[in-house]
Formats: sequence, C-alpha cells, structure tokens
Amino acid sequence: MALNVNRSVTDQFYRYKMPPIIAKVEGKGNGIKTVIVNMADVAKALNRPPTYTTKFFGCELGAQTQVDAKHDRYIVNGSHAGGKLQLMLDSFIKKFVLCPECENPETNLIVKKERIGKICKACGHQAVVDMRHKLTTYMLKHPPEDSNTPKKDKDKSKGKGNSKKQTNGVTEKSSEIVVPKRDDYSDDDKDWSVDTSKAAVEERMKELTDGAKGLTLNDDLEKTQSERVNMFHSYVKKMRDDKTILAPEADKKVMAEAERLEVKDKGPLILGEVLLDFRIIDQLKQYRLHFLRFTHENPKAQKYLLGAIEQLCGKVYETQLMSKVPLILQKLYELDIVDEETFIAWGSKPSKKYVPKEVSQELLKKAAPFLKWLAEAEEASDEGEEEDVQVSFSSQSTGLEVKPVKAPSTPSYVEETDEINIDDI
Repeated sequence: MALNVNRSVTDQFYRYKMPPIIAKVEGKGNGIKTVIVNMADVAKALNRPPTYTTKFFGCELGAQTQVDAKHDRYIVNGSHAGGKLQLMLDSFIKKFVLCPECENPETNLIVKKERIGKICKACGHQAVVDMRHKLTTYMLKHPPEDSNTPKKDKDKSKGKGNSKKQTNGVTEKSSEIVVPKRDDYSDDDKDWSVDTSKAAVEERMKELTDGAKGLTLNDDLEKTQSERVNMFHSYVKKMRDDKTILAPEADKKVMAEAERLEVKDKGPLILGEVLLDFRIIDQLKQYRLHFLRFTHENPKAQKYLLGAIEQLCGKVYETQLMSKVPLILQKLYELDIVDEETFIAWGSKPSKKYVPKEVSQELLKKAAPFLKWLAEAEEASDEGEEEDVQVSFSSQSTGLEVKPVKAPSTPSYVEETDEINIDDI
C-alpha cells in the first residue's frame, strides 16, 4: 500500500504517494547490514537521488553506508527495522523535500557554492535548507543533476532544423525548438546567481547575522569530535580573556558555537573547566544562564557538568573545595542547573571517568548529606503532592479550616554564611 509523501496529511485523495520502505537484514555479527530493497523507487517518488536518502540514514544512525547504483544496492551498516527507517525518512522529507510555505513536495534542489536552496514548483516559494545537517556536506560535493543550470536545448548550436532529442536510447530528429518550460526556472536563474568576487563575499559576510552564519556550511564538521571540543574550548577561553563572556546575549553566542561544532552535550564540561575555580559557588550564580542554555531538560549535559565538578573538587582545587561539595551541589540544585534525578543517578555509584575511583568515592562521601536531604525532600514532596495546604472541617466553626503545610527545612550542612538567598537566583 502506497503512503502519503507528507504522512501528516490524512486526505485519502492526496495525490503525492511513495512506496513504503522495504528493509532486508543480511549477515550477522560485525558484518550485519540492512539492505533497502526499494530505495530507488522511494527516492524517485521524492524526486531526490537515492544516495541522498541513504546517506541521510547513515548520518542519523551514525552508521556507514554503501551505494551500488549500478545494481540498485543501497546499504546501511547494522540491523535496522523498516519502520524505524520510515520515521527517519519523514524527517528527510520535511527537511529536504517539502516546501516550507505550502508543504507541497513538488520542489527542486538548487546547489550553489556553499548553499542549497529549494524552489517550489507549486507556489514558487524559495528557501534555503538547514545547512547544519551533516547531509548537506555530501549534497554540496554531489549535487543533483542539472541543479545548477536550467534545462536547455543541448543542440541549440546545430540550428532549428537539426535539433535532436533522445527517447529510450533512440535519437530522433525534430523540427521544433525545445523551449524551456516554466518548471525549468530559467527566469529564476538571476535569483540564485552569486557575485563571487572577494569584495562581494566580504560584504555579504558583514550583513550576515550570527544566526545566519550558523547556517553556513563550514569545514569544521569534517574534523574529529576531539578537535571540535578543543575549538569550543578556545572559543570560550577567548571570550573569558576578552571579558566578553558576560556581555549581553553572550550565553546565546556560546550556545550557537557549541551547536555549530555539534558539541552541545559536552559544552558544560568545557564551561566548567574554563569559567569555574575555587570561587565556584559565586561563579555558578554569575554564569547561570550560560549553564542553563546547555543543561535545561538535558540530563546528558547535566552529567558532563557534574564531571567538571568532580575534576574541580577532586583534582584541581581539592584542598579548597572538597569540604564544600554538598554546598556546591546544593547551589546547582537551587539554581535549577541540575535536576534531582541526575543527582540521584550520579550519587548511586562512584565512577572513574573523570577522577580516580577512590577520589570519586570520597566525593560521594562528602556529598552524602546533600543526597540524603534530596531523597528526604523528594519523599516529603511525594506525600504532600498537590497538597500545598491542609483542609479540615471543624464542628466549632461554620466553614473549612485551612492550615499551610510547612516547607521542607534547609539542609543542616548549609551554614549561616553560605545560606542561599532566593532573591539572588
């Protein structure tokens, strides 16, 4: 049964159809692979090269791909279900096929220099695809056929009476001149032409906003993750040394650079190393927005931040900070930088990922008062969930008696001098 190209459309008369992906798993062990049997047919329905969809799966799954166009063999390493690949194809269609204006799949890709555009043949809308996706690197190196120039009569120089066309491998004479149709966008060429002179390029770069620069393809993504992490480290360190790290919207710029280099999850580890020292409790408040950009609803980034805390307290500033571990964790919790679920998972067992195991054990021992308080606070909140007040009926009164519930107490390990002021958050 054919599927709608835009599967969010439920109209039974929707005319843009594609065959469902048929995946066949071959081999076993380290040699296991998934062959997409009908990839050529699926790609034809989308008007995209089958290599694009295959490479997209490889990018999304972090797997190597193999393409043998001659024998229609399109392979993704590993075992992958057809349903899972179908869901990924929906993402490809949204990013690289559908028109963002009318959501029609009748679009052509235009590859020019360092950008890839979509032109909708239905509504005429023009848009630039998100250049941050890894697939765009491959697309720039392997543009679709005739993506840069409109279709023209290849035999124009041979005269009107000698123009030829080839049908099913047979060359036929034609007495008519082939005139490019509107669909070929010969009139729109000027919209995609680019002045590549050095002065023009510099002028355009000046006009680009930071957000647009983030969409511009760069060669940095070709580097290893370790190299990209070091680049992000240098970027943050330079902002710190230039004293621009606390400038307006500096937190957004730091996040944008991490996303550009695709090191968002590891960002807090770098921020902790560059921005924090033995004055960490004050600095967490100072750089709160910077950390929140990365850790908000991102447990993985929160774990990397706790790794940075382990290094600071257990290695770099052990004498100054080891005794302050519960206060530091309390600050992270009060500022909403790290969630309680992440704390509980972190405190469940020592790890030797960032510090020696015996140091990790000592850190958890120091953190025990905070973790105990956190567990008790969680139990109290579960018991009193949705009960901010206690309501009871008194026979000696004519109404309901409302008693406020006592808030959780401040941890005993928090001294008067280290008490956290809610107004400072």
